[in-house]
Amino acid sequence: MEIRADIQTRAERRAAPLGAMQAVRKALVSMPGKLLGLSIGFVLLAEILIFFPSAANYRSDWLTERTDDAYLASLAVETADEMGLGDEMIANLLSSADAVIVGRVYDGMNVPLLAQPGGIGAAPVVEVMLAEENLFERIFNTIGVFLAPEGRYLLIIDEPMAGEAGLISVVVPEAGLKRDLYAYSGRVLWLSIFIAVMTGGLIYLCLMFMFVRPMRKLAQAMTQFQQDPGNPACTVALSRRSDEIGEAESALAAMQDEVRTAFRQRERLAALGGAVARINHDLRNVLTSAQLISDRLSSNADERVAAMGARLVRAVDRGIRLCEDTLQYGRSEERPPELQPVNLRAALDDAAGDAFAATGAADWRNEVDEGLLVEADPDHLHRIFLNLFRNALQAMEKTPTPLIHVRARLMGSGESVCVEVCDTGPGVPARIAETLFEPFGRTGSRGGSGLGLSIVRELARVMGGDVRLQSSSDAGAVFEVRLRYQER
Repeated sequence: MEIRADIQTRAERRAAPLGAMQAVRKALVSMPGKLLGLSIGFVLLAEILIFFPSAANYRSDWLTERTDDAYLASLAVETADEMGLGDEMIANLLSSADAVIVGRVYDGMNVPLLAQPGGIGAAPVVEVMLAEENLFERIFNTIGVFLAPEGRYLLIIDEPMAGEAGLISVVVPEAGLKRDLYAYSGRVLWLSIFIAVMTGGLIYLCLMFMFVRPMRKLAQAMTQFQQDPGNPACTVALSRRSDEIGEAESALAAMQDEVRTAFRQRERLAALGGAVARINHDLRNVLTSAQLISDRLSSNADERVAAMGARLVRAVDRGIRLCEDTLQYGRSEERPPELQPVNLRAALDDAAGDAFAATGAADWRNEVDEGLLVEADPDHLHRIFLNLFRNALQAMEKTPTPLIHVRARLMGSGESVCVEVCDTGPGVPARIAETLFEPFGRTGSRGGSGLGLSIVRELARVMGGDVRLQSSSDAGAVFEVRLRYQER
């Protein structure tokens, strides 16, 4: 038992750091963590861009100070006899200026005035003309100090004390400048980190409260709504913001209301469909009994009774068809189309033949090219034109010379085909055209359920096309069917 407890304790100790690392990693990859990291990173980038000019100025100031100190040392040497300065005092002056050699420049000639014992030997010397350096040269030379080899010396030529004494030359070891630059860089680094953390934290807090938290609430509201769209408690809480986030909240709230309304309508339609399905059996029995009685009445010897029976037969037949169409529409769900190349002319001839056999005869004129192909589902395409042709035949029942005329043309850049179905009927009345493609809308044919054209449009759209009434007049109606074009 003690061994098992010891093993469990060790496992818990190992799991604790792993859990902490996972929590830190999760916080870093989250939106607030990324925002904080970017804020600190951008501030540090700005500090880096500012550092190089600052370091260049620090180098220039350092060299100028050494030149001024060396100038004072040279003055001390020139007045040494009058002031009674000894060699030890002069050496201290040179040491305070970090100078090895101090001289004057007369007519382009460098004349040494004093030097420390031993000099510089054979060490490399780099000449620095402070007055002639521009900003980019100062930055470049500052970077060169960090990368310079050990033991190098600098020969500084400048005008000390604001140019009051002409040019002076000073030789100093570069090691002191490099040491001071590294110290200056360290101070700047820690100050930059402090500024970056403080600035990044402030920016993070501002963005967190102004943008991230509202966007997180929006995301949570969307997630909750997706999980339970019918729950009114999942509605996003609107703020008083007038910016884009406030507009997004208003748009989301409006969308949620619309979706809930659609869900309620769907539930009501589902309940209605279930009720109709439950009474379908009894309703069909009632209509069947009425149909038997109407058949007997239609065969009565009395002409008036027979006429009334015939009208009753037609009314019962319309009731049965309407009930069947309603149930079929409520339960049917169109299968996904299986798109393939289809010869349009042959498909139109096939659909027209079935329509003529089921509904009635009419003149047929097919002006579609024999080689024109469309990308469509053959069954869906047949149902589309079969419905259109049957509607045209029913509309032309009283037309002396019924004619169905079809033609096709390419649309736009040749990506789609427009098929026009023309008839010579009386046209579609304006009051019917408004709801022509809506389920259970008004229909021009007696006994129609108003579902045919809505199914036609649904089939066309699932194949990437559409159907619309192009024109209607006393000379007939023209329906336009758009399909995808298929190259040979």
